[in-house]
Amino acid sequence: MLKALLFDLDGTLLDSDMEVFLPRYLEALTPRVAHLIPPEKFVAQLLRSTAVMARNTDPSKTNQQAFAEDFFPKIGCPPEVLRPIFDDFYAHDFGRLRAYTRAKPEARPIMEKVFAQGYEVVIATNPVFPRTAILQRLEWAGVADFDYKLITSYENMHFCKPRPEYYEEILAKIGRRAEECLMVGDEAMDMAAARVGIRTFLITESDPGDLRPDFHGTLADFERFVDEGRLRQI
Repeated sequence: MLKALLFDLDGTLLDSDMEVFLPRYLEALTPRVAHLIPPEKFVAQLLRSTAVMARNTDPSKTNQQAFAEDFFPKIGCPPEVLRPIFDDFYAHDFGRLRAYTRAKPEARPIMEKVFAQGYEVVIATNPVFPRTAILQRLEWAGVADFDYKLITSYENMHFCKPRPEYYEEILAKIGRRAEECLMVGDEAMDMAAARVGIRTFLITESDPGDLRPDFHGTLADFERFVDEGRLRQI
């Protein structure tokens, strides 16, 4: 019987295209450190260290630790100088990036319904951002005020999508077996949950092609899926 629902955030609950959002994010963050680090060097190293974090397979290191161990020695500026700048950016500037996203009208009704039906809910977003950035994006999506079982972030996770270890870590944290869970997402990295036995619902307006999810459709289709009681049939 299905007990837990795992939802991706960007592109699933929030209309957010990372190919648009990420350049705007870098444009907003880079001037904050330009007096310390040349912009080109900062952006290049930030992206390289994020890639290192995404490849991390050491279960003793959180994603935050994996990023910091690569980024700070190579950027040439100590963490005690840069971290307060980053914290202030997320507190005061990050929210302006909301303009590059849109709330999906189905997201909040879906959350209200699945919580009312007693499901545990995980925000299974790729944990490459700090928790504050994820909480703000949940607010932009209109779904920040629910009692989630887990919100994955770079502080509390040790792996990134699409690694199977990411999904295994979620299962361990929420105390559920794979067959008790359904992953809802819009990308191949979300469908990678199937590699550990989690069933999948691909949010898409077209044919899923080679991804072969267990279910697929738009977010509105998923809402109907919930309304019709089909979750209880899984």
